[in-house]
Amino acid sequence: MQSKENPIRIGVVGYGNLGRGVEAAIGKNSDMVLTGIFTRRDPSQLKPLHAATPVHALDSLAARKGELDVLILCGGSKDDLPNQSPELAAHFNIVDSFDTHARIPEHFAAVDKAATAGQTTALISAGWDPGMFSINRVMGEALLPDGATYTFWGKGLSQGHSDAVRRVPGVAGGVQYTIPAMEAIEKVRSGERPQLSTREKHTRECFVVLEQGADAEAVRKTIVEMPHYFEEYNTTVNFITAEALQRDHQAMPHGGFVIRSGNTSDAARQVIEYRLQLDSNPEFTSSVLVAYARAVHRMHQLGQTGCKTVFDVAPGLLSPKSAEQLRAELL
Repeated sequence: MQSKENPIRIGVVGYGNLGRGVEAAIGKNSDMVLTGIFTRRDPSQLKPLHAATPVHALDSLAARKGELDVLILCGGSKDDLPNQSPELAAHFNIVDSFDTHARIPEHFAAVDKAATAGQTTALISAGWDPGMFSINRVMGEALLPDGATYTFWGKGLSQGHSDAVRRVPGVAGGVQYTIPAMEAIEKVRSGERPQLSTREKHTRECFVVLEQGADAEAVRKTIVEMPHYFEEYNTTVNFITAEALQRDHQAMPHGGFVIRSGNTSDAARQVIEYRLQLDSNPEFTSSVLVAYARAVHRMHQLGQTGCKTVFDVAPGLLSPKSAEQLRAELL
């Protein structure tokens, strides 16, 4: 167990909503210390939550190899993490929140190659989905092999999808909300095993501020046809003013459900449900990343190098408590 006198030294790469959440989460974990924030912006212009938190240029990171136990990468999955994660995993233990589900295998392969060569420990796709929901999907299938698993997200603001919207040419700002179909949820909760298409389970709603002179129809088309993000969903794009975006869309609630419906015998129908209800999507995701940073540090100390996912981490490694405490208090 890590002592307060010898805390786990964390570095944060990127300081958007997720980076700010990580800084706040580290403040609630007494066995950790935030050694520094690393940014592509001018460090003098960045104002961290705590004035004493050191801020450094990202290109200074290589010189600090022995000063950090784990880097938590807080960039976006569309353009940042596919490059940053393997590059940094070659030299540092890392945790990222890569959340483009369809591309996780190729992201894992790239990071594993770098981490294996560098003898570091790198955990990808931590958060709540992928992450906590992934664990519950595995548990549901293992416990109820005769069954079906359903994942519903929302209603809430998706960080990854909002980031993808903002990167569309012609977009000055925007957010995306994922909305679950309650009728579908109730069917699943009843123990039925309905066949549900992607479109039947969720809709997506975007609120977009256009850059001056941008073609609204071209922007809308690019969003609704975006692979891995919107093409499989009924997606509505609403164009609004910058003032409306600032006034009405700054909160970041989210959540969702993982439901496994199955039978242990012909007469016994069983339903397992895991639910998250979040006031702040980025703050909760950040808290998950911080817990997995603890696990990564411990795994590295045990000589477990290469790329890992949440499936490879024993739950006890996430807790600041000792194995003896866990057995006495929580088992």
